[in-house]
Amino acid sequence: MSTDAAPALLGYLDGRPLPRTELDRRLAALRGGPRSSALPAAGSAEDRQLTRWVAQVLLTEELCRAEATARRLDCATAPLVNLDQRAAVELGSIAAAAFEGSAAVRAVFAAVTDGVEAGEDERAAYRAAVASAAGPAGAAAVRWQLSSPDGEFEADPATLPAALAAALRAAPPGEPVTVGGWTAALTGEVTPERDVGSADVAGRLRACAQRIAFVRWLDRARAERLTLVPGLEHPGDPAQPDNHHRH
Repeated sequence: MSTDAAPALLGYLDGRPLPRTELDRRLAALRGGPRSSALPAAGSAEDRQLTRWVAQVLLTEELCRAEATARRLDCATAPLVNLDQRAAVELGSIAAAAFEGSAAVRAVFAAVTDGVEAGEDERAAYRAAVASAAGPAGAAAVRWQLSSPDGEFEADPATLPAALAAALRAAPPGEPVTVGGWTAALTGEVTPERDVGSADVAGRLRACAQRIAFVRWLDRARAERLTLVPGLEHPGDPAQPDNHHRH
């Protein structure tokens, strides 16, 4: 009887076994890195979830690397990208991490979403959202740009404490005011764009539609081409024992 141990696997792509080597390397880099103190304790359920998450990022990269090869894509033309919060949420944390870290993922994204545009449903939803924000009178809904000790943010004036909003209106632009324990400065105003055909709005709607199209392609490709191994299931899989999303 052979005593050779079975190779440690990351999973299977198109039936081809993928070694776990890169997963172990990335986990070791995380645990030996500057943010190691923020990581979960070794052996805990949270630590196993982190391992699953990193594994899914790697599997996404491997899938897109194979797809890029099959499509003969030039990954060198895929520039580095830092996603904003909205884009990262729309892609999901795993796809977003793979997108930022892998030129192959970015190249496949560009190929899969080439020609994708926002449909009439998306444009109608945008128009409805802007109209709702404007209120029944149809006046443009102004949001304030504010600066506070905790950072920059936007807010609807109607959602602020009345005394603070009044003080901000009375103060010169950019001058901090303190009311009831709140300190902020009004640095500008933003009016939602109404014209769905404007270049800026159309570009944002197109980018959103492209992210939706890519996530749908990726979900389908994962289901058809990847086979997961025990212990490296998707962290959100309700069947795996460390899933915390229980009700």
